[in-house]
Amino acid sequence: MKPVYFINGFLESGKSSFIRFTIQQPYFQIKGLTLLLLCEEGEEEYDEKILRMSKTEVHVIENEEDFNPSNLIAIEKEYNPERIIVEFNGMWNMKDLKLPFHWNLEQQITCIDASTFPTYYNNMRSLVAEMVRHSELIIFNRCDTVMESLGSYKRNVKAVNANAEVIFENAEGEINEIFEEDLPYDLKSDRIDLDDSTFGIWYMDMMDHIERYTDKTISFVGMVMHPRSFPKDAFVPGRMAMTCCAEDMAFLGYVCKFDKAASFPERSWVRVECRPKKEFFADYKGEGPVLYASSVEPCGKPANEVIGFG
Repeated sequence: MKPVYFINGFLESGKSSFIRFTIQQPYFQIKGLTLLLLCEEGEEEYDEKILRMSKTEVHVIENEEDFNPSNLIAIEKEYNPERIIVEFNGMWNMKDLKLPFHWNLEQQITCIDASTFPTYYNNMRSLVAEMVRHSELIIFNRCDTVMESLGSYKRNVKAVNANAEVIFENAEGEINEIFEEDLPYDLKSDRIDLDDSTFGIWYMDMMDHIERYTDKTISFVGMVMHPRSFPKDAFVPGRMAMTCCAEDMAFLGYVCKFDKAASFPERSWVRVECRPKKEFFADYKGEGPVLYASSVEPCGKPANEVIGFG
């Protein structure tokens, strides 16, 4: 299998800078040839000295229709590389991507210019979603002028890919993000009452910072789901959310322990009061948020059954 590293993002998002830095690092050096498939040429060109030092050859693919398995195999035969790096064109839809059967996608990374992210996210949301959907790492760079918006940006991409690691960088390097002040509720309060506008934000934030909520009572309205693998005293109360478009929906909810969980019909609506804990649960395949309910009461469905993200 041929290892492939996929770097995507829109033009001037920092892809070339990331690749140029990476191929110079000692940990990234190999004995054989590295083939860099360049699908768009930005303002910054690759230094010939760096390419020689890292034993990297560049091959330009100008047209989207040429990025197909048969052509990629022909290019591979021409260079016979030990590994391949793809600097993908941000305007080519990742949804249509097809690689040769023997290419193994080792890692996918998305680079985003934080200063232009709102423009792309608001006008090309489906392209952004496909970029980040399967990325292991998402790097927001040039964050200096948009520090107050980073919490919202993180929630936007985490809504599409909850497992991705998100990094923010400014001119001085990586930012140690602290977004408590950006949350739309008071973390100093012992009780947090969630509504349609705050449920999604709470869901995403607790995934990364459950310690902020373990000593608080959380109240919200949710739809009941009973996964078949769950014990009788557990269910999932949650909300349907539109992550990028009307066709891309996800159910957001955490496992909830309650002794009468089995008494609530599937897809019925309930108001839950609970306290979260971080602990092992089999369906998580590890540790995660588990809600311990003190009260679960039937209620009417909300006016807006589908929520968005702030």
